[in-house]
Amino acid sequence: MSKGSPGPTPGFLVWRLANKWRVAVDRAVAPLGLTHAQYSLVASLYGMQRAGERPSQRRLADHTGLEALYVSKLARALESAGLIERARDPRDPRAVQLALTERGQAVTRQAVAVVQELLQQLLEPLGGLDASRTRAFTDELTTLLDVPLTPSVSNDESTQGTTP
Repeated sequence: MSKGSPGPTPGFLVWRLANKWRVAVDRAVAPLGLTHAQYSLVASLYGMQRAGERPSQRRLADHTGLEALYVSKLARALESAGLIERARDPRDPRAVQLALTERGQAVTRQAVAVVQELLQQLLEPLGGLDASRTRAFTDELTTLLDVPLTPSVSNDESTQGTTP
């Protein structure tokens, strides 16, 4: 919280909500052998496959907002668990395409159902998943996520190595 602020800052609240959600999803999908990050990957892959895509690891990283190296690590673990298949892209030998296995699709459908229930619980104070307050909240979050952020350089860092 900032000095002089009567309550928590928006940044603090976003951080707390993100952590609360991550922990809740981790606990909810653990019985299915998934972590929150793995769930994010398989659920996104599931949606993309249903839309007819067979995305590359890079495309999935861009879609989820996860680092490409982290997606690669998650994909290897999910492949070892028999949930996804990784294959070279015939159009680009440097790229790796991902697809859910049959088992991966079944586990993902179960995980999506569990997380949807959890999401309903989280959004109940706003009226639930289909409420107008939830739609407005989603619009606001989307607006904030669409803002590009670049790290600022403090005066001390920007003047290092220069003479006055």
